Amino acid sequence: MKYYEVNFHLEPQSEDMADILSALIAELGFETFEYTPTGLRAYIQRELMDDQRLNEIVSNFPVPGIRISYLCTDAPDEDWNEEWEKEGFQPILIGDSIGVHDTKHTIPPVKYDILIHPRQAFGTGSHQTTRMILAQLSEMDLRGKSVIDAGTGTGILAIMAMKRGAAKVKAYDIDEWSVENAQQNLLLNGIRSGVEILLGDAGCIEEERDNDLLIANINRNILLADIPTFFKTLKREGKMILSGFYEDDIPILLDKAKSLGLSLKGKRNEEEWAMLLLEADAAGRMDV
Repeated sequence: MKYYEVNFHLEPQSEDMADILSALIAELGFETFEYTPTGLRAYIQRELMDDQRLNEIVSNFPVPGIRISYLCTDAPDEDWNEEWEKEGFQPILIGDSIGVHDTKHTIPPVKYDILIHPRQAFGTGSHQTTRMILAQLSEMDLRGKSVIDAGTGTGILAIMAMKRGAAKVKAYDIDEWSVENAQQNLLLNGIRSGVEILLGDAGCIEEERDNDLLIANINRNILLADIPTFFKTLKREGKMILSGFYEDDIPILLDKAKSLGLSLKGKRNEEEWAMLLLEADAAGRMDV
């Protein structure tokens, strides 16, 4: 396949802002992201490139004071992702019980050993939001529960849910590459049944009802748009774990959640990133 290499220049340069940008442009089909001294380098198949939508994202970046420009060039005709895969990623240890690593690295024995093939889908455990959700899942009783994993990426959160005893997980992602990678990672972790992975957006779960838990590690704007759909998938007292946003975003997300009938049961933060644990109110939850 032929690819474009797009170099984004951010002023001021910030890895946190580059994270937000990568989440936004992933919706356009960008597959691989690398930090650079001036911002972010990303790759996209040539037939998927949409200049108008990319310009809209750059012009309407949700954080004030950030100026973004970009240069698009033809990527060399080489398997650049294969080169990245050769390097792998450094193992991630979360507390004393969770370890995430690739096939090229080993880790000390832990209760939850998660193996991820290092393709460039989001979710190797290196990001704060993924770590917080993994830690939250490790403390929840998921035995026999039904779970939805929105925006599954590598499938790491679906894998953790199954390791915690979930009976079934329905996961989805808008990126075909991520869906394939998640399916591969399930097999690497010995999970051959119980997980369904779909290609698409929140429309994949519009008919879902009576689930025990929904997990979504997605940027703030998508969460705000999709929370009503997420809410409808939960049973009474069902839980929702949201991350992918900053602490400053908590008030607007909580306002939206509470308007639907969700209450705050817990939150975590790591540096400026945040995670919310919500519950569908038993008394006030509307029947849907």
